[in-house]
Amino acid sequence: MPVLQEIKSQLAKLLATEDLVVEHRKVSTAQFDVHKRVLTLPMWESASNTVYDLLVGHEVGHALFTPDEDPPKGIPHSFINIVEDARIEKLMKRKYPGMHKTFFKGYNQMSDDDFFSIADEDISEMNLADRANLYFKIGNFVDIEFSEEEMSIVRMIGDCETFEDVAKAAEELYKYCKKEVNNETQDIEAPKSQEQSSEEQEEQDSEESKPQGNIQDVPDDGGQDNSEQEVEPEVETADSLSNSIEQLAQTDGIETVYVEVPKVNLDTIIVSNNLVHRYVDHVFDLQERAGLEMDMQIFEECDKEYIQFKRSAQKEVNYLVKEFECKKAADSYARATTSRTGVLDCTKLHTYKYNEDLFRKVTTLADGKNHGLVFMLDWSGSMQYTLMDTCKQMFNLLWFCKKVGIPFDVYAFTNEWSSHDINFPHQLVDHYEKKENLLCISNDFNLLNILTSKVSAKDLEHQMINIWRHAVGFSRVYRSSYTWGRKMSLSGTPLNEALVSLHQILPKFQRENKLQKVQCVVLTDGEACPLNRHKLIKRYWENNAEFLGEARHDYWKTILRDRKTGNMYKFESANFNGFSDVMLKNLKDNFPEVNFVGIRLLAPRDANSFLKLYYDHGEELIRLQNEWKKEKGFVIRESGYDAYFGLSCTALAQDVEFEVDEGASKAKIKSAFAKSLKTKKLNKKVLGEFISLVA
Repeated sequence: MPVLQEIKSQLAKLLATEDLVVEHRKVSTAQFDVHKRVLTLPMWESASNTVYDLLVGHEVGHALFTPDEDPPKGIPHSFINIVEDARIEKLMKRKYPGMHKTFFKGYNQMSDDDFFSIADEDISEMNLADRANLYFKIGNFVDIEFSEEEMSIVRMIGDCETFEDVAKAAEELYKYCKKEVNNETQDIEAPKSQEQSSEEQEEQDSEESKPQGNIQDVPDDGGQDNSEQEVEPEVETADSLSNSIEQLAQTDGIETVYVEVPKVNLDTIIVSNNLVHRYVDHVFDLQERAGLEMDMQIFEECDKEYIQFKRSAQKEVNYLVKEFECKKAADSYARATTSRTGVLDCTKLHTYKYNEDLFRKVTTLADGKNHGLVFMLDWSGSMQYTLMDTCKQMFNLLWFCKKVGIPFDVYAFTNEWSSHDINFPHQLVDHYEKKENLLCISNDFNLLNILTSKVSAKDLEHQMINIWRHAVGFSRVYRSSYTWGRKMSLSGTPLNEALVSLHQILPKFQRENKLQKVQCVVLTDGEACPLNRHKLIKRYWENNAEFLGEARHDYWKTILRDRKTGNMYKFESANFNGFSDVMLKNLKDNFPEVNFVGIRLLAPRDANSFLKLYYDHGEELIRLQNEWKKEKGFVIRESGYDAYFGLSCTALAQDVEFEVDEGASKAKIKSAFAKSLKTKKLNKKVLGEFISLVA
């Protein structure tokens, strides 16, 4: 069974009982940065789940119990590691009793697979360090003998509770092994020094009989001590285990990159509702005055269309209100409780012989939750011809919110607010503290709070007309009698930047409005480019100087990591929608009570390609294609949204009023009535499903 590295990362975090950063990388050995609290695990792809759990538990033991201090000097690290390994594994078993089984099974498999390379070795001939290492790791599966003196050191190792104890035990172990190996060396070399040949002895005697001359020609050795140096003991089993574990790791191929969502500053990102409409009013007032000088009412036609649409939309709004109230009432009734009052019901007294329930009852209905809605509106260039229909859908929902008393905020995501205007200057600033492997948010990204429930009904009406004028102007760019300000121009599609901002917007909106339930609606017409990540770049021509640059998104090697929830997300798809879906999944994990609803207006020719982003083939694709043909709309459940509505622009653009000319024939009346019902059916179906999500 393959090892699921994300699950093992969660295991490490849970065992560590802290906000530990766990990374799987293509390295040969595990590493733990005690300063940054980052545990780097190799990709042990050849390891079984049993051995993998043991290795993870062992490394977490170091993270929990090995202190951030320099090891004692004069003692080789291998000896300290033997004692420290025994200590931290003992403490892990004490902290998590279930780890006894994990270590037992893992070391049993390591013993069977000869991780310590002892199959052809005589264990009794090994030094004490090697035997002690085997004793504390696989002592349950091999026979290991110790002398009484050695056993005292082994007990000292087993009794270690602190790192100071480790230092003392490691020192005793090292001294014993060093003494042992040097005694063996002397025993081997002593006989050899006594076996001089007769020729060597004669040569030595002849040299001594020669007359001694000046010593100035004799090279000076500088007083160097030529005595034999002491032999250092080695821990061969530790080296063998390390090599065996390294062979489990995959070190070639593409390195995994872990990215994180930055915590952005909403004060620099959000352009206030007041500032947005002061700018819009400034631009429109200048044009209106210029038009009046030429006896032109440049907004008259546009504003009449708004009034007409608002009047015609009231049926859909009222339908929404009715559905919402019914849904709330049904939910409240489902959570109702009935209890006895303790007061006799006199109308039941005559039934006392066969009825035990003679008391009055009271039914208590659970209070409904107070709701709020956050809208994210795509203000990009591709929305030019669909923004009008998108705004119509949004306005229906806003009027619904206003009628039932639901607070709302509408944000338009854009890159154009930073455009120069001498009367409305805007300074570009960073929206967050930049760090390596954070997702990049451009400093020209902004959220325009174009509509909000915080303003009066009169101001809201004026602001909705302002947005309506923009939508009409964009759709009739070549025949419009007015234009818009540069700051309100359509831009790129910073959808993913908007999704990042929701991490701060949603809790802030809920807190400020004292809400129990918040829903988020994203209105867009397409996908957005994936976000880059910050990366430290070295300039080799400047003595390897580092600076923080950007690297593009490579979906096949990138994992989104959330330290708050502990979740990790792979970017499975190379399509642009794949990146946004991961960002939405991350949002849903952070805000499980929030429903994220997508609304996308589609031209008839785009419906099939949009569906194939989520369905390659199969019955569900065929069903949705047929639903589109019949009803001009569908709901996708396989995206990052809880529900992703695809709606036909042409169907929604049709007049929903049932109107016929006076004296029209029966055929024309029938056709007009059928057309009206079809459009109403589409609107009510979509809006009804929407209500089921937000109620």
